Amino acid sequence: MESLIPQAIADYCASHSTPPSRLADELEQYTIKNCKYAQMLTGAWEGSFLRLLVGITNARRVLEIGTFTGYSALMMAEALPEDGELITCDLNPETIKIARQFLDNSPHGGKVTIEPGPALESLKTLTPWFDLAFLDADKGNYSAYFDACLPLLRTHGLLVADNVLWSGEVLQPEEADARAIVAFNDKVHNDPRVECVMLPIRDGVSLIRKI
Repeated sequence: MESLIPQAIADYCASHSTPPSRLADELEQYTIKNCKYAQMLTGAWEGSFLRLLVGITNARRVLEIGTFTGYSALMMAEALPEDGELITCDLNPETIKIARQFLDNSPHGGKVTIEPGPALESLKTLTPWFDLAFLDADKGNYSAYFDACLPLLRTHGLLVADNVLWSGEVLQPEEADARAIVAFNDKVHNDPRVECVMLPIRDGVSLIRKI
């Protein structure tokens, strides 16, 4: 993933944001050292952004599509109230195992339930309402995830979509994932059920509010 802003500016933003917890730092370092696709990690800057969004929306139920090693789930769970709930969906048993190990070492890990298997199937089993959803999974299914998530969100609930700029390739999409992201972005932009603002945080983050 290429940086869309100068790295020095990204580092400055991260260094002037409230830092992640010690356990989140450990999870980040473990992922970088041991996982093949460590670039998929949400990272401290965006993780802090997600944690803040959970807090300022007073979210009690959070849905995540795409667990990876559990970094974003851990960050968001830290902002949930004691009786809060986060359900996260993922297909990879190896990264799920890492996520569960770190979550079990957190005082907030009991708030998190991991749903293994295809997310579109898991979403069919969930009941409304969620206050916030975070989408960071396979890009080809982004539009399908949007359609499945929206009915689960409460009115004025927030859907946060990651990688919506795809390293800038949305301007000239050639490969399949870039085209899928463009289709998703256009779908959200033209959907009267939501309002959206797209932000150039890391690889692009869209805040999508259900009207």
